[in-house]
Amino acid sequence: MKASIFLVFAALLSACSTVAPGHDGMQRDVDQAVAVIERFEAIPESAIPPAVMRAARGLAILTVTKVGFIGSVRGGTGIVVARTDNGWSGPSAIGTGGIGVGFQAGAEVSELVVVLNTPAAVDAFTKGGNVTLGAALGAAAGPVGRTAEAGVALQAAMYTYSRSQGLFAGISLEGTVIATRDEANAEYYGKPVAAKDILSGKVQPPDGAKKLQQVLSKY
Repeated sequence: MKASIFLVFAALLSACSTVAPGHDGMQRDVDQAVAVIERFEAIPESAIPPAVMRAARGLAILTVTKVGFIGSVRGGTGIVVARTDNGWSGPSAIGTGGIGVGFQAGAEVSELVVVLNTPAAVDAFTKGGNVTLGAALGAAAGPVGRTAEAGVALQAAMYTYSRSQGLFAGISLEGTVIATRDEANAEYYGKPVAAKDILSGKVQPPDGAKKLQQVLSKY
């Protein structure tokens, strides 16, 4: 029994690894971010209101896998971008992970979007360390859908959203820790780069980020 549990958790940890290998791994994260944006745009009735996107100072987009047996393991990777004076910055690599307790059988893949509403929220991702949602900066489940468009008012430094099993909704992610993946950034940009230089627009985005910037350019 103990051996079976060990093997299951070894598989979970492997499947939920927060670090995708090399340039190709981060390019998958960039392409996935484009797909996530396009998916929520396709269903405006349950999407992030365009007013929220137009006012955003930055976006963090991750795909997270959660697998459970006796306890659970979750992990995922993604990217964060920031609005600059010349449009949107290139993507900076991020990741998240954690372990849960209690019986939680099954597996789930979620797409998470964190809308960064203030300069301070963006700045938290430029320091090259960990960002804890809802710690020094407030994080709240974001408004959704066309009906929320007219009444959108800033209520938190970050709005959080999740898409799981085809459903997109505002969700509380308070306490979630997101880390900068410096090695992935170095692989993607071909040299060591600081997250603050990427998000400030000082670093030219690779060609692989062009579609992401095109999708964001409407906001």
